[in-house]
Amino acid sequence: MPKVLTRPIYLDNHATTPVDPAVMAAMLPFFTEHFGNPGSVTHFYGWEAEAAVQQARATIAAAIHAEPEEIIFTSGATEANNLAIKGVAEAYFSQGKHLITVATEHNAVLDPCYYLKSLGFEITLLPVQPDGLLDLAVLEAALRPDTVLVSVMAANNEIGVLQPLAEIGALCHQRGVLFHTDAAQAIGKIPLDVQAMQIDLLSLTAHKVYGPKGIGALYVRRRQPRVQIAAQLHGGGQERGMRSGTLAPPQIVGFARAVELAIAQLPDESLRLAALRDRLWQKLSALEGIYLNGHLSQRLPGNLNISVEGVDGQALLLALQPVVALSSGAACSSAKIAPSHVLTALGRSEALAYASLRFGIGRFNTAAEIDQVAAEAIATIQSLRAKTLSSQA
Repeated sequence: MPKVLTRPIYLDNHATTPVDPAVMAAMLPFFTEHFGNPGSVTHFYGWEAEAAVQQARATIAAAIHAEPEEIIFTSGATEANNLAIKGVAEAYFSQGKHLITVATEHNAVLDPCYYLKSLGFEITLLPVQPDGLLDLAVLEAALRPDTVLVSVMAANNEIGVLQPLAEIGALCHQRGVLFHTDAAQAIGKIPLDVQAMQIDLLSLTAHKVYGPKGIGALYVRRRQPRVQIAAQLHGGGQERGMRSGTLAPPQIVGFARAVELAIAQLPDESLRLAALRDRLWQKLSALEGIYLNGHLSQRLPGNLNISVEGVDGQALLLALQPVVALSSGAACSSAKIAPSHVLTALGRSEALAYASLRFGIGRFNTAAEIDQVAAEAIATIQSLRAKTLSSQA
């Protein structure tokens, strides 16, 4: 009989997550029964779809303590980041052409900033401390009278570090500067409150929180201050004119259900994930030459990022592939043969940045899986180190 292949344990939940069965169940009727266009305002099918979209908008808004009208649906966090950064730059360019962001941001923030730089805007790229945290004094010193936007991600996609959003928001508002945060990795994993944290724009995506791919949102503050953004997609005038394009009720409904589930489970699930993460770190750190990347405790509960001394990073990943699915950095950059810009920003050597592993522990992982992965990783590292020593002898 043919050999049955066993699927590897999935520990790449920062790249994407499986759609929760409850989310899929909520989505399915909107492909076939409730298939109307929310923009069709003259008949029942459109009203039905619009009602579902509005309910989803309210659910997502409540999760971050916003108003439903402040939620603008997009195709994902990349589009939301582009809309926030380019939209603010275009809307406020008469007030200033200076933007501030951080060296460890996702490329969906960095690349729009670099694009604006090519148009004549000035970008300040702030360094981080060795633990990945932003020094607030450095941020304060970088603020200028012509600064229009600060963009700092809530939770880093590689090292899981949680930035002090409330302190950053307070500092920005004291100086009359808008504050944007990429919260793609944070929603449903840590509490988010745009009012308490004084956040003006916040990017979200569904597929990091057990929802479907292809749907995200941008929160845009309407009061104190009322944020203006210039549309980047023009057409039918949907989403208050900020983002034209036919809305996708199945994805939007799934997004809202995913967020609803995550918020309901957040306290207990955070404790469970942190326990699994600490269990994995305790086992791996027993080896010499294993370095933790990012702050030990101020990080996502399901994130563990390590660098391994004395091994080739690509060889390590390849050797682990049959047992565990994980990555060495951002999924959208995993095909690039280059060290992680996040790890080099922490001060890691190029060799250690190459030889890194990002463990993303999620809702469907178990303690038994963590133990199996730890044992396999330890055995693989020891084997690769022995081969390296043997070849050098």
